Amino acid sequence: MNSDLRRKLNRITDILWAGGVTNPVTYIEQISYLIYLKLLDEEESSRELKARLMGDQANGNGRLLYPKQAERFRWTKWRFKSGNDLRDFVRDHVFPYMASLVKEEPQIAEYFRDAVLEIIDPNVLKQVVDEIDGIDFAKLGTDVKGDIFEYLLTHLGQSALNGQFRTPRQIRTMMVAMLDPDLGDTIYDPACGTGGFLIDAIEHILAKYSSEPTEIPIYGEEWLEKRDQSIEAAKKEIPTLQTYRKGPGEKIPDWGLLERSIYGIDVSRQMMRIAMMNLVLHGIRLANVKRANTLSDMGGLTEDDLTRKYKIILSNPPFAGVLPKESIRKDLPTNSKKSELLFLGVMMEALAPGGQGAVVVPEGLLFGSTTAHVELRRKLVEDFDLLAVVSLPAGVFKPYAGVKTGVLVFRRPASGVKKDKKAKHKGKVWFYEVRADGFDPDKISGGGRPETPERNDIPDLLGQWAAYKQSRFANPPGVEANTLLPAGSEETRSWWASVGQVAENDYNLAAGRYKPQIAEKAPDEDPVELIRETLSIEREITAGLEKLLGEIED
Repeated sequence: MNSDLRRKLNRITDILWAGGVTNPVTYIEQISYLIYLKLLDEEESSRELKARLMGDQANGNGRLLYPKQAERFRWTKWRFKSGNDLRDFVRDHVFPYMASLVKEEPQIAEYFRDAVLEIIDPNVLKQVVDEIDGIDFAKLGTDVKGDIFEYLLTHLGQSALNGQFRTPRQIRTMMVAMLDPDLGDTIYDPACGTGGFLIDAIEHILAKYSSEPTEIPIYGEEWLEKRDQSIEAAKKEIPTLQTYRKGPGEKIPDWGLLERSIYGIDVSRQMMRIAMMNLVLHGIRLANVKRANTLSDMGGLTEDDLTRKYKIILSNPPFAGVLPKESIRKDLPTNSKKSELLFLGVMMEALAPGGQGAVVVPEGLLFGSTTAHVELRRKLVEDFDLLAVVSLPAGVFKPYAGVKTGVLVFRRPASGVKKDKKAKHKGKVWFYEVRADGFDPDKISGGGRPETPERNDIPDLLGQWAAYKQSRFANPPGVEANTLLPAGSEETRSWWASVGQVAENDYNLAAGRYKPQIAEKAPDEDPVELIRETLSIEREITAGLEKLLGEIED
Protein backbone atom coordinates (compact mmCIF):
# COMPACT_ATOMS: atom_id res chain seq x y z
CA MET A 1 0.00 0.00 0.00
CA ASN A 2 1.62 3.24 -1.14
CA SER A 3 1.94 6.42 0.88
CA ASP A 4 -0.79 8.24 -1.15
CA LEU A 5 -3.32 5.58 -0.20
CA ARG A 6 -2.24 5.75 3.46
CA ARG A 7 -2.67 9.54 3.42
CA LYS A 8 -6.15 9.15 1.91
CA LEU A 9 -7.16 6.71 4.64
CA ASN A 10 -5.75 9.03 7.31
CA ARG A 11 -7.80 11.89 5.86
CA ILE A 12 -10.98 9.77 6.03
CA THR A 13 -10.46 8.91 9.69
CA ASP A 14 -9.49 12.51 10.50
CA ILE A 15 -12.67 13.79 8.80
CA LEU A 16 -14.84 11.39 10.78
CA TRP A 17 -13.06 12.18 14.04
CA ALA A 18 -13.54 15.91 13.49
CA GLY A 19 -17.18 15.22 12.57
CA GLY A 20 -17.87 13.62 15.94
CA VAL A 21 -17.54 9.93 15.00
CA THR A 22 -14.77 9.24 17.50
CA ASN A 23 -15.26 5.61 18.57
CA PRO A 24 -12.85 3.61 16.36
CA VAL A 25 -15.21 0.62 16.22
CA THR A 26 -17.98 2.90 14.97
CA TYR A 27 -16.02 4.78 12.35
CA ILE A 28 -14.44 1.59 10.98
CA GLU A 29 -17.95 0.16 10.68
CA GLN A 30 -19.21 3.33 8.93
CA ILE A 31 -16.26 3.29 6.51
CA SER A 32 -16.91 -0.40 5.82
CA TYR A 33 -20.51 0.36 4.78
CA LEU A 34 -19.35 2.90 2.24
CA ILE A 35 -16.46 0.79 0.96
CA TYR A 36 -18.87 -2.12 0.49
CA LEU A 37 -21.27 0.08 -1.53
CA LYS A 38 -18.36 1.20 -3.73
CA LEU A 39 -17.18 -2.40 -4.18
CA LEU A 40 -20.69 -3.51 -5.13
CA ASP A 41 -20.91 -0.75 -7.73
CA GLU A 42 -17.60 -1.88 -9.25
CA GLU A 43 -18.84 -5.49 -9.16
CA GLU A 44 -22.01 -4.41 -10.96
CA SER A 45 -19.95 -2.75 -13.72
CA SER A 46 -18.03 -6.00 -14.12
CA ARG A 47 -21.27 -8.01 -14.32
CA GLU A 48 -22.72 -5.61 -16.92
CA LEU A 49 -19.62 -5.97 -19.07
CA LYS A 50 -19.80 -9.77 -18.89
CA ALA A 51 -23.52 -9.69 -19.74
CA ARG A 52 -22.87 -7.53 -22.85
CA LEU A 53 -20.05 -9.82 -23.97
CA MET A 54 -22.17 -12.93 -23.50
CA GLY A 55 -25.25 -11.45 -25.19
CA ASP A 56 -28.89 -11.29 -24.21
CA GLN A 57 -29.26 -15.07 -24.38
CA ALA A 58 -27.03 -15.34 -21.31
CA ASN A 59 -29.72 -13.51 -19.34
CA GLY A 60 -27.00 -11.46 -17.68
CA ASN A 61 -29.49 -8.90 -16.37
CA GLY A 62 -30.94 -11.56 -14.10
CA ARG A 63 -27.68 -11.63 -12.18
CA LEU A 64 -27.40 -7.90 -11.64
CA LEU A 65 -27.42 -6.45 -8.16
CA TYR A 66 -29.33 -3.38 -9.30
CA PRO A 67 -32.01 -4.22 -11.88
CA LYS A 68 -33.33 -1.18 -13.76
CA GLN A 69 -35.83 -0.07 -11.15
CA ALA A 70 -33.07 -0.17 -8.50
CA GLU A 71 -30.28 1.53 -10.44
CA ARG A 72 -30.75 4.68 -8.38
CA PHE A 73 -29.25 2.84 -5.36
CA ARG A 74 -25.88 2.37 -7.09
CA TRP A 75 -22.90 4.32 -5.81
CA THR A 76 -22.35 5.99 -9.18
CA LYS A 77 -25.96 7.24 -9.24
CA TRP A 78 -26.01 8.96 -5.83
CA ARG A 79 -22.37 9.83 -5.06
CA PHE A 80 -22.85 13.28 -6.70
CA LYS A 81 -25.58 14.24 -4.24
CA SER A 82 -24.74 16.57 -1.36
CA GLY A 83 -26.17 18.04 1.82
CA ASN A 84 -29.22 16.52 3.49
CA ASP A 85 -30.25 14.99 0.16
CA LEU A 86 -27.14 12.76 0.21
CA ARG A 87 -27.40 11.78 3.87
CA ASP A 88 -31.13 11.08 3.78
CA PHE A 89 -30.94 9.08 0.54
CA VAL A 90 -28.13 6.81 1.79
CA ARG A 91 -29.74 6.39 5.20
CA ASP A 92 -33.39 6.00 4.18
CA HIS A 93 -33.13 4.33 0.79
CA VAL A 94 -29.73 2.76 0.00
CA PHE A 95 -29.27 0.93 3.31
CA PRO A 96 -32.84 -0.47 3.36
CA TYR A 97 -32.51 -1.64 -0.26
CA MET A 98 -29.30 -3.54 0.47
CA ALA A 99 -30.90 -5.14 3.54
CA SER A 100 -33.87 -6.25 1.40
CA LEU A 101 -31.79 -8.52 -0.88
CA VAL A 102 -32.44 -11.53 1.33
CA LYS A 103 -33.19 -13.94 -1.53
CA GLU A 104 -30.98 -12.41 -4.23
CA GLU A 105 -27.83 -11.70 -2.15
CA PRO A 106 -28.29 -13.09 1.38
CA GLN A 107 -24.78 -12.17 2.56
CA ILE A 108 -25.20 -8.55 1.48
CA ALA A 109 -28.62 -8.45 3.13
CA GLU A 110 -27.17 -9.85 6.36
CA TYR A 111 -24.38 -7.28 6.25
CA PHE A 112 -26.81 -4.35 6.01
CA ARG A 113 -29.46 -5.79 8.33
CA ASP A 114 -30.08 -3.22 11.09
CA ALA A 115 -27.33 -1.02 9.62
CA VAL A 116 -27.49 2.57 10.84
CA LEU A 117 -25.77 5.53 9.20
CA GLU A 118 -24.14 7.31 12.13
CA ILE A 119 -22.44 10.04 10.09
CA ILE A 120 -25.03 12.67 10.93
CA ASP A 121 -23.32 15.73 9.45
CA PRO A 122 -24.04 15.64 5.67
CA ASN A 123 -20.89 17.64 4.90
CA VAL A 124 -18.74 15.07 6.69
CA LEU A 125 -20.48 12.27 4.78
CA LYS A 126 -19.87 14.08 1.48
CA GLN A 127 -16.15 14.44 2.23
CA VAL A 128 -15.82 10.74 3.12
CA VAL A 129 -17.78 9.65 0.00
CA ASP A 130 -15.52 11.82 -2.19
CA GLU A 131 -12.36 10.33 -0.65
CA ILE A 132 -13.59 6.73 -1.08
CA ASP A 133 -14.76 7.53 -4.63
CA GLY A 134 -11.15 8.35 -5.44
CA ILE A 135 -10.07 4.76 -4.70
CA ASP A 136 -10.43 2.43 -7.69
CA PHE A 137 -10.68 -0.88 -5.85
CA ALA A 138 -11.05 -2.82 -9.11
CA LYS A 139 -7.50 -1.90 -10.07
CA LEU A 140 -6.02 -2.86 -6.69
CA GLY A 141 -4.75 -6.34 -5.97
CA THR A 142 -6.35 -8.39 -3.21
CA ASP A 143 -3.26 -7.90 -1.06
CA VAL A 144 -3.53 -4.09 -1.32
CA LYS A 145 -7.28 -4.12 -0.62
CA GLY A 146 -6.61 -6.30 2.41
CA ASP A 147 -3.89 -3.93 3.57
CA ILE A 148 -6.36 -1.02 3.38
CA PHE A 149 -8.62 -2.59 5.96
CA GLU A 150 -5.76 -3.88 8.09
CA TYR A 151 -4.43 -0.31 8.18
CA LEU A 152 -7.82 0.99 9.32
CA LEU A 153 -7.93 -1.70 12.01
CA THR A 154 -4.73 -0.37 13.55
CA HIS A 155 -6.98 2.34 14.99
CA LEU A 156 -8.71 -0.39 16.98
CA GLY A 157 -5.31 -1.34 18.35
CA GLN A 158 -5.13 2.10 19.93
CA SER A 159 -8.46 1.73 21.70
CA ALA A 160 -10.10 -0.65 24.11
CA LEU A 161 -13.53 0.93 23.97
CA ASN A 162 -16.32 -1.49 24.83
CA GLY A 163 -13.67 -4.12 25.58
CA GLN A 164 -12.69 -4.37 21.91
CA PHE A 165 -9.02 -4.71 21.12
CA ARG A 166 -7.20 -6.97 18.74
CA THR A 167 -4.90 -9.88 19.48
CA PRO A 168 -1.37 -8.63 18.68
CA ARG A 169 -0.06 -9.80 15.31
CA GLN A 170 3.01 -11.49 16.83
CA ILE A 171 0.72 -13.80 18.85
CA ARG A 172 -1.73 -14.43 15.99
CA THR A 173 0.97 -15.36 13.48
CA MET A 174 2.68 -17.57 16.10
CA MET A 175 -0.54 -19.52 16.72
CA VAL A 176 -1.32 -19.84 13.00
CA ALA A 177 2.22 -21.04 12.23
CA MET A 178 1.95 -23.68 14.98
CA LEU A 179 -1.28 -25.12 13.54
CA ASP A 180 -0.09 -24.71 9.92
CA PRO A 181 -3.52 -24.69 8.16
CA ASP A 182 -3.73 -25.90 4.57
CA LEU A 183 -6.18 -25.61 1.69
CA GLY A 184 -9.27 -27.68 2.39
CA ASP A 185 -9.01 -27.40 6.18
CA THR A 186 -12.15 -25.94 7.73
CA ILE A 187 -11.03 -22.98 9.86
CA TYR A 188 -13.12 -21.58 12.72
CA ASP A 189 -12.99 -18.81 15.29
CA PRO A 190 -15.92 -18.92 17.76
CA ALA A 191 -15.23 -15.35 18.92
CA CYS A 192 -13.82 -13.87 15.72
CA GLY A 193 -13.92 -10.13 16.50
CA THR A 194 -12.48 -8.32 13.48
CA GLY A 195 -11.43 -11.60 11.84
CA GLY A 196 -7.70 -11.35 12.59
CA PHE A 197 -7.11 -15.08 13.10
CA LEU A 198 -9.15 -15.97 10.02
CA ILE A 199 -7.23 -13.47 7.87
CA ASP A 200 -3.86 -14.68 9.16
CA ALA A 201 -4.84 -18.29 8.47
CA ILE A 202 -5.89 -17.33 4.92
CA GLU A 203 -2.63 -15.45 4.32
CA HIS A 204 -0.69 -18.46 5.62
CA ILE A 205 -2.44 -20.69 3.08
CA LEU A 206 -2.05 -18.16 0.23
CA ALA A 207 1.69 -17.94 0.92
CA LYS A 208 1.94 -21.75 0.67
CA TYR A 209 0.33 -21.60 -2.76
CA SER A 210 2.42 -18.70 -4.12
CA SER A 211 5.44 -18.98 -6.39
CA GLU A 212 7.24 -16.09 -4.74
CA PRO A 213 5.80 -15.27 -1.30
CA THR A 214 7.03 -12.12 0.42
CA GLU A 215 8.48 -12.22 3.92
CA ILE A 216 7.25 -9.36 6.11
CA PRO A 217 8.26 -8.28 9.63
CA ILE A 218 5.50 -8.37 12.25
CA TYR A 219 5.91 -4.58 12.42
CA GLY A 220 4.82 -4.17 8.79
CA GLU A 221 6.49 -3.22 5.54
CA GLU A 222 6.67 0.43 6.57
CA TRP A 223 9.10 -0.58 9.32
CA LEU A 224 11.53 -1.76 6.64
CA GLU A 225 10.92 1.38 4.59
CA LYS A 226 11.82 3.59 7.55
CA ARG A 227 15.01 1.59 8.11
CA ASP A 228 15.75 1.61 4.36
CA GLN A 229 16.54 -2.10 4.60
CA SER A 230 15.71 -5.28 2.78
CA ILE A 231 14.17 -8.11 4.80
CA GLU A 232 17.39 -10.10 4.31
CA ALA A 233 19.53 -7.32 5.74
CA ALA A 234 17.16 -6.80 8.68
CA LYS A 235 17.18 -10.52 9.56
CA LYS A 236 20.97 -10.63 9.35
CA GLU A 237 21.24 -7.65 11.70
CA ILE A 238 18.49 -8.93 14.03
CA PRO A 239 18.43 -12.76 14.18
CA THR A 240 15.38 -12.67 16.49
CA LEU A 241 13.26 -10.64 14.03
CA GLN A 242 9.83 -12.29 13.75
CA THR A 243 8.32 -12.41 10.26
CA TYR A 244 5.42 -13.96 8.38
CA ARG A 245 4.78 -14.63 4.69
CA LYS A 246 2.26 -13.21 2.23
CA GLY A 247 1.51 -14.08 -1.36
CA PRO A 248 -1.23 -13.92 -4.01
CA GLY A 249 -1.97 -17.66 -3.85
CA GLU A 250 -1.97 -17.99 -7.63
CA LYS A 251 -1.43 -21.77 -7.34
CA ILE A 252 -4.69 -22.35 -5.45
CA PRO A 253 -6.69 -24.73 -7.69
CA ASP A 254 -10.10 -23.95 -6.21
CA TRP A 255 -10.69 -20.51 -4.67
CA GLY A 256 -14.25 -21.48 -3.79
CA LEU A 257 -12.91 -24.29 -1.60
CA LEU A 258 -10.91 -21.73 0.39
CA GLU A 259 -13.91 -19.41 0.75
CA ARG A 260 -16.21 -22.20 1.88
CA SER A 261 -13.75 -23.34 4.54
CA ILE A 262 -13.78 -20.11 6.61
CA TYR A 263 -16.14 -19.86 9.60
CA GLY A 264 -16.47 -17.14 12.20
CA ILE A 265 -19.00 -16.16 14.85
CA ASP A 266 -19.17 -13.08 17.02
CA VAL A 267 -21.81 -11.90 19.46
CA SER A 268 -21.46 -8.28 18.27
CA ARG A 269 -23.09 -7.31 14.98
CA GLN A 270 -20.54 -4.48 14.63
CA MET A 271 -17.68 -6.96 14.92
CA MET A 272 -19.38 -9.37 12.52
CA ARG A 273 -19.67 -6.63 9.89
CA ILE A 274 -16.06 -5.55 10.34
CA ALA A 275 -14.86 -9.16 10.09
CA MET A 276 -16.94 -9.73 6.95
CA MET A 277 -15.57 -6.59 5.27
CA ASN A 278 -12.04 -7.61 6.28
CA LEU A 279 -12.57 -10.95 4.55
CA VAL A 280 -14.22 -9.39 1.47
CA LEU A 281 -11.28 -7.06 0.97
CA HIS A 282 -8.94 -10.04 1.31
CA GLY A 283 -10.80 -11.71 -1.57
CA ILE A 284 -13.01 -13.97 0.55
CA ARG A 285 -16.52 -12.98 -0.55
CA LEU A 286 -18.45 -16.05 0.63
CA ALA A 287 -17.03 -16.77 4.09
CA ASN A 288 -19.43 -18.18 6.68
CA VAL A 289 -19.37 -15.31 9.17
CA LYS A 290 -22.43 -14.65 11.30
CA ARG A 291 -23.64 -12.90 14.43
CA ALA A 292 -24.53 -15.32 17.23
CA ASN A 293 -23.66 -16.21 20.81
CA THR A 294 -21.43 -19.28 20.56
CA LEU A 295 -22.01 -20.22 24.18
CA SER A 296 -25.78 -20.17 24.29
CA ASP A 297 -28.55 -22.51 23.20
CA MET A 298 -30.59 -19.37 22.56
CA GLY A 299 -27.86 -17.34 20.84
CA GLY A 300 -28.87 -17.81 17.20
CA LEU A 301 -26.92 -21.00 16.41
CA THR A 302 -28.46 -23.41 13.91
CA GLU A 303 -28.36 -27.19 14.19
CA ASP A 304 -25.59 -27.18 11.58
CA ASP A 305 -23.61 -24.68 13.66
CA LEU A 306 -23.90 -26.93 16.70
CA THR A 307 -22.89 -30.16 14.96
CA ARG A 308 -20.29 -28.93 12.45
CA LYS A 309 -16.69 -30.05 13.14
CA TYR A 310 -13.57 -28.11 12.14
CA LYS A 311 -9.99 -29.09 11.31
CA ILE A 312 -8.44 -25.84 12.60
CA ILE A 313 -9.76 -23.67 15.46
CA LEU A 314 -8.00 -20.44 16.47
CA SER A 315 -9.32 -17.96 19.02
CA ASN A 316 -8.70 -15.38 21.70
CA PRO A 317 -12.14 -15.37 23.32
CA PRO A 318 -13.25 -12.85 25.96
CA PHE A 319 -12.23 -13.87 29.48
CA ALA A 320 -14.74 -11.88 31.48
CA GLY A 321 -18.38 -12.74 31.86
CA VAL A 322 -20.68 -15.27 33.47
CA LEU A 323 -23.73 -16.66 31.64
CA PRO A 324 -26.99 -17.67 33.32
CA LYS A 325 -26.97 -21.45 33.67
CA GLU A 326 -30.26 -21.73 31.76
CA SER A 327 -28.74 -20.08 28.65
CA ILE A 328 -25.59 -22.19 28.40
CA ARG A 329 -25.31 -24.87 25.71
CA LYS A 330 -26.00 -28.34 27.08
CA ASP A 331 -23.51 -30.10 24.78
CA LEU A 332 -20.35 -28.54 26.27
CA PRO A 333 -17.86 -30.62 28.30
CA THR A 334 -18.11 -28.33 31.36
CA ASN A 335 -20.86 -27.22 33.71
CA SER A 336 -19.12 -23.93 34.53
CA LYS A 337 -20.71 -20.53 33.97
CA LYS A 338 -17.32 -18.83 33.34
CA SER A 339 -16.87 -17.74 29.74
CA GLU A 340 -13.19 -18.75 29.49
CA LEU A 341 -14.02 -22.35 30.43
CA LEU A 342 -17.06 -22.38 28.18
CA PHE A 343 -15.11 -21.15 25.14
CA LEU A 344 -12.44 -23.80 25.68
CA GLY A 345 -15.27 -26.32 25.93
CA VAL A 346 -16.74 -25.02 22.64
CA MET A 347 -13.40 -25.54 20.89
CA MET A 348 -12.94 -29.03 22.33
CA GLU A 349 -16.45 -30.01 21.26
CA ALA A 350 -16.10 -28.53 17.74
CA LEU A 351 -12.76 -30.12 16.78
CA ALA A 352 -12.88 -32.77 14.08
CA PRO A 353 -10.92 -36.02 14.56
CA GLY A 354 -7.29 -35.15 13.90
CA GLY A 355 -8.10 -31.43 14.13
CA GLN A 356 -6.01 -28.94 16.07
CA GLY A 357 -6.92 -25.95 18.23
CA ALA A 358 -4.95 -23.02 19.66
CA VAL A 359 -6.56 -20.69 22.17
CA VAL A 360 -5.43 -17.79 24.36
CA VAL A 361 -6.51 -18.36 27.97
CA PRO A 362 -6.08 -16.43 31.22
CA GLU A 363 -3.43 -18.07 33.39
CA GLY A 364 -6.04 -18.69 36.10
CA LEU A 365 -7.61 -21.31 33.84
CA LEU A 366 -4.34 -23.25 33.93
CA PHE A 367 -4.21 -23.68 37.71
CA GLY A 368 -7.71 -22.85 39.03
CA SER A 369 -8.72 -25.28 41.78
CA THR A 370 -12.51 -25.35 41.33
CA THR A 371 -14.09 -28.63 40.30
CA ALA A 372 -15.00 -27.14 36.91
CA HIS A 373 -11.40 -26.02 36.26
CA VAL A 374 -9.84 -29.35 37.24
CA GLU A 375 -12.41 -31.45 35.38
CA LEU A 376 -12.09 -29.51 32.11
CA ARG A 377 -8.28 -29.73 32.27
CA ARG A 378 -8.57 -33.45 32.98
CA LYS A 379 -10.69 -33.93 29.84
CA LEU A 380 -8.27 -31.82 27.82
CA VAL A 381 -5.25 -33.85 28.99
CA GLU A 382 -6.80 -37.33 29.00
CA ASP A 383 -9.24 -37.25 26.08
CA PHE A 384 -7.21 -34.97 23.78
CA ASP A 385 -3.53 -34.64 22.90
CA LEU A 386 -2.37 -31.51 24.72
CA LEU A 387 0.61 -30.64 22.55
CA ALA A 388 1.83 -27.41 24.13
CA VAL A 389 1.31 -24.86 26.86
CA VAL A 390 2.91 -21.55 25.88
CA SER A 391 3.35 -19.04 28.70
CA LEU A 392 3.09 -15.44 27.44
CA PRO A 393 4.59 -12.31 29.06
CA ALA A 394 2.27 -10.30 31.31
CA GLY A 395 2.59 -7.26 29.02
CA VAL A 396 1.28 -8.86 25.80
CA PHE A 397 -2.09 -7.07 25.98
CA LYS A 398 -0.90 -3.79 27.47
CA PRO A 399 -2.09 -1.06 27.65
CA TYR A 400 -5.58 -2.62 27.60
CA ALA A 401 -5.06 -5.48 30.04
CA GLY A 402 -2.22 -6.71 32.23
CA VAL A 403 -3.62 -10.17 32.86
CA LYS A 404 -1.09 -12.99 32.50
CA THR A 405 -2.08 -15.34 29.69
CA GLY A 406 -1.02 -18.51 27.96
CA VAL A 407 -1.77 -20.41 24.77
CA LEU A 408 -3.04 -23.99 24.75
CA VAL A 409 -2.37 -26.06 21.62
CA PHE A 410 -4.24 -29.35 21.46
CA ARG A 411 -5.43 -32.02 19.06
CA ARG A 412 -8.36 -34.40 18.98
CA PRO A 413 -7.11 -37.98 18.46
CA ALA A 414 -7.48 -39.00 14.84
CA SER A 415 -9.67 -41.95 15.71
CA GLY A 416 -12.34 -39.58 16.99
CA VAL A 417 -12.84 -41.67 20.11
CA LYS A 418 -11.48 -41.29 23.62
CA LYS A 419 -8.02 -42.68 24.32
CA ASP A 420 -7.93 -46.05 26.01
CA LYS A 421 -7.05 -46.09 29.70
CA LYS A 422 -3.50 -47.36 29.17
CA ALA A 423 -2.68 -44.52 26.72
CA LYS A 424 -4.10 -41.73 28.86
CA HIS A 425 -1.03 -41.28 31.05
CA LYS A 426 1.67 -42.12 28.51
CA GLY A 427 1.88 -38.82 26.67
CA LYS A 428 3.91 -35.69 27.35
CA VAL A 429 3.01 -32.01 27.61
CA TRP A 430 5.46 -29.46 26.24
CA PHE A 431 5.90 -26.10 27.98
CA TYR A 432 7.54 -23.00 26.50
CA GLU A 433 8.04 -19.75 28.38
CA VAL A 434 7.98 -16.68 26.10
CA ARG A 435 9.75 -13.98 28.11
CA ALA A 436 9.91 -11.42 25.28
CA ASP A 437 7.55 -10.99 22.31
CA GLY A 438 9.25 -8.27 20.26
CA PHE A 439 7.72 -5.35 22.16
CA ASP A 440 8.77 -3.58 25.35
CA PRO A 441 6.93 -5.19 28.29
CA ASP A 442 6.83 -2.06 30.43
CA LYS A 443 6.75 1.08 28.29
CA ILE A 444 3.69 2.47 26.51
CA SER A 445 4.19 4.89 23.63
CA GLY A 446 1.58 6.21 21.19
CA GLY A 447 -1.08 3.87 22.52
CA GLY A 448 1.09 0.76 22.18
CA ARG A 449 4.35 -0.83 23.26
CA PRO A 450 7.60 0.21 21.54
CA GLU A 451 9.18 -2.36 19.22
CA THR A 452 12.10 -4.46 20.53
CA PRO A 453 12.87 -6.80 17.61
CA GLU A 454 16.16 -7.82 19.22
CA ARG A 455 14.20 -9.30 22.14
CA ASN A 456 11.73 -11.86 20.85
CA ASP A 457 11.56 -15.53 21.86
CA ILE A 458 8.82 -16.44 19.36
CA PRO A 459 11.18 -17.32 16.43
CA ASP A 460 13.01 -19.71 18.79
CA LEU A 461 9.67 -21.17 19.92
CA LEU A 462 8.64 -21.81 16.30
CA GLY A 463 12.02 -23.42 15.56
CA GLN A 464 11.64 -25.79 18.51
CA TRP A 465 8.02 -26.47 17.57
CA ALA A 466 9.10 -27.48 14.05
CA ALA A 467 11.48 -30.08 15.53
CA TYR A 468 8.74 -31.28 17.89
CA LYS A 469 6.31 -31.61 14.98
CA GLN A 470 8.96 -33.46 12.95
CA SER A 471 8.97 -36.13 15.67
CA ARG A 472 5.18 -36.41 15.32
CA PHE A 473 4.95 -34.80 18.75
CA ALA A 474 6.70 -37.78 20.38
CA ASN A 475 9.87 -35.97 21.50
CA PRO A 476 9.20 -32.53 23.03
CA PRO A 477 12.26 -30.24 23.08
CA GLY A 478 13.92 -29.10 26.29
CA VAL A 479 14.49 -30.93 29.55
CA GLU A 480 12.21 -32.96 31.80
CA ALA A 481 10.05 -31.13 34.33
CA ASN A 482 11.62 -30.11 37.65
CA THR A 483 15.11 -31.15 36.54
CA LEU A 484 17.87 -29.61 38.66
CA LEU A 485 20.26 -28.06 36.16
CA PRO A 486 23.97 -27.63 36.97
CA ALA A 487 25.03 -24.35 38.56
CA GLY A 488 25.79 -21.70 35.95
CA SER A 489 23.40 -23.19 33.37
CA GLU A 490 21.44 -20.80 31.19
CA GLU A 491 17.79 -20.49 32.18
CA THR A 492 15.81 -22.81 29.90
CA ARG A 493 12.82 -21.64 27.88
CA SER A 494 11.29 -25.06 27.25
CA TRP A 495 10.64 -28.24 29.22
CA TRP A 496 8.19 -31.13 29.29
CA ALA A 497 6.18 -33.12 31.80
CA SER A 498 4.59 -36.53 31.49
CA VAL A 499 0.82 -36.67 31.53
CA GLY A 500 1.20 -38.77 34.69
CA GLN A 501 3.06 -35.92 36.41
CA VAL A 502 0.38 -33.47 35.32
CA ALA A 503 -2.36 -35.77 36.63
CA GLU A 504 -0.60 -36.04 40.01
CA ASN A 505 -0.74 -32.22 40.24
CA ASP A 506 -4.53 -31.94 39.79
CA TYR A 507 -3.92 -31.35 36.07
CA ASN A 508 -2.25 -28.04 36.88
CA LEU A 509 -0.96 -26.61 33.57
CA ALA A 510 0.89 -23.55 34.87
CA ALA A 511 4.31 -23.69 33.22
CA GLY A 512 6.09 -22.54 36.39
CA ARG A 513 4.87 -25.62 38.28
CA TYR A 514 7.18 -27.82 36.21
CA LYS A 515 10.01 -25.41 35.39
CA PRO A 516 13.53 -26.82 35.85
CA GLN A 517 15.62 -25.11 38.52
CA ILE A 518 19.29 -24.14 38.42
CA ALA A 519 21.46 -25.33 41.30
CA GLU A 520 23.14 -22.64 43.35
CA LYS A 521 26.83 -22.28 42.77
CA ALA A 522 28.99 -23.67 45.58
CA PRO A 523 30.99 -20.98 47.39
CA ASP A 524 34.60 -20.53 46.26
CA GLU A 525 35.94 -20.01 49.83
CA ASP A 526 37.73 -22.77 51.76
CA PRO A 527 35.17 -24.22 54.24
CA VAL A 528 37.84 -24.46 56.96
CA GLU A 529 38.50 -20.73 56.67
CA LEU A 530 34.77 -19.99 56.70
CA ILE A 531 34.38 -21.94 59.98
CA ARG A 532 37.34 -20.14 61.55
CA GLU A 533 35.94 -16.75 60.53
CA THR A 534 32.54 -17.67 61.96
CA LEU A 535 34.09 -18.78 65.30
CA SER A 536 36.14 -15.56 65.45
CA ILE A 537 33.03 -13.45 64.93
CA GLU A 538 31.17 -15.42 67.61
CA ARG A 539 34.07 -14.90 70.10
CA GLU A 540 33.93 -11.15 69.46
CA ILE A 541 30.17 -11.15 70.05
CA THR A 542 30.57 -13.20 73.26
CA ALA A 543 33.33 -10.89 74.57
CA GLY A 544 31.20 -7.85 73.84
CA LEU A 545 28.20 -9.31 75.66
CA GLU A 546 30.33 -10.27 78.72
CA LYS A 547 31.73 -6.73 78.89
CA LEU A 548 28.18 -5.27 78.67
CA LEU A 549 26.98 -7.62 81.42
CA GLY A 550 29.86 -6.58 83.68
CA GLU A 551 29.01 -2.88 83.23
CA ILE A 552 25.35 -3.52 84.08
CA GLU A 553 26.19 -5.53 87.23
CA ASP A 554 28.54 -2.78 88.50
